[in-house]
Amino acid sequence: MHDRPSLHARRHLMAATSAGLATPMVAHSQGSWPSRPIRFVVPLGAGGATDIVMRILAPKIGQILSTSIVVENRVGGGGVVGTDNVAKSPPDGYSFVHAAVSSVVIAQTLFTRLPYDPEKDLTPISPTVFVPLSLAVTMQNFNVTSLQGLIAELRARPGALSFASNGTGATSHLAGANLLRLTNTRAEHVPYRSGAEAVTALLTGDVQFAFDIPAIHGPYARDGRLRIIMASPERQPLIPDVPSNTEAGLPELKAYSWFGIFGPASLPPEITEKMHAAFSEALSETAINARLEQSGMPAMTGYSLARFNAFIAEERIFWPPIVRASGATAQ
Repeated sequence: MHDRPSLHARRHLMAATSAGLATPMVAHSQGSWPSRPIRFVVPLGAGGATDIVMRILAPKIGQILSTSIVVENRVGGGGVVGTDNVAKSPPDGYSFVHAAVSSVVIAQTLFTRLPYDPEKDLTPISPTVFVPLSLAVTMQNFNVTSLQGLIAELRARPGALSFASNGTGATSHLAGANLLRLTNTRAEHVPYRSGAEAVTALLTGDVQFAFDIPAIHGPYARDGRLRIIMASPERQPLIPDVPSNTEAGLPELKAYSWFGIFGPASLPPEITEKMHAAFSEALSETAINARLEQSGMPAMTGYSLARFNAFIAEERIFWPPIVRASGATAQ
C-alpha cells in the first residue's frame, strides 16, 4: 500500500516555490482580474464540512482580492454535480469549486460514468484543510459502545443495519464500505445530500452508524444524543477520549478526507497563481487557522502549486486500490 504522510506532515509539508518574471500582458491581466464577484461552488449540502470551511474562508478571500465572493451550494452525486458544473464553466476566473477528495480523485474509480475528467477538466489551485473522520452510532434502541461492539452487532444481524453518508462516493461512504469489507460484514448504505442530513438520520435512529467529522458528531455526543466510538487516522483534539482506529482494533481502517480549490481547465496561469496566493494568505492567518482547528479540520498550509499537484498525483495512486477493495461503486 502506498504510504501516506502523517497528519503533521500533511499540514506543514513545504515545497520550493518558483516564480518567473511576468510579461506585460500577464501583469495587465493580474491587474484587471477580478472585476466582478467570484463564484465558489460547494458541491455538498449547506451545513456540511465543505460548506463550513468555504464560508470561513470566503470573507478573507474577498478582502484579499477586493471583490465579492458568492458561495453556491450545488449538490448531487456525492459532489459530482457541483464539480462538473465548474469543470464546464468558462475558464475566466469567476467560477471555482471547493471540492473534497471524493469528487476530484475517488470518483474516477468509484463511478462507472463520470461527466468530467478530474485530471484534464480541472485546474488545481490550493488545498484548504485535512479532514479526519469519526465513527458514531445511534443511541435509539442501539446499545453499542465500541467499535468491536458494532462489529459484533453487524455479524449477528447480517444486512439488517444501515449506515449514512453525505453522498455516494464521499469518504464517509467509502469508510463505511471499507469497514464492512475489513470485517466481512454487510449493511445497507443510505446516502444523504449533506452531513447535516446524515447526522439527523443517526439521531433519529433511521440509520445505526455513520462516519463524519468530529465537529459534527462532537456536540451531539456531549449532549448524550449519539455515541462516538472511533476516530481516524489518530485521536482528535475535539474528541480526545475517543480511541483511534488502531486503538479500537482495526488499524487498516483509515478514514479521512481533504478539501481543495479547483477551477476549470485552461485557466490562465496568472489567475491560478493569484488565487493560489490568496488562499495561502488566508489559510496562514492566525484567526482563520484557529477557527479551522476548532472545527477539527486543520489548515493544509505550506503548499506551493507544484506541491499541491504532486500531492494530488500521490492521492491518485493511493485511493483506487482502496475503492476497488472496498467493493463500493456508484453509477
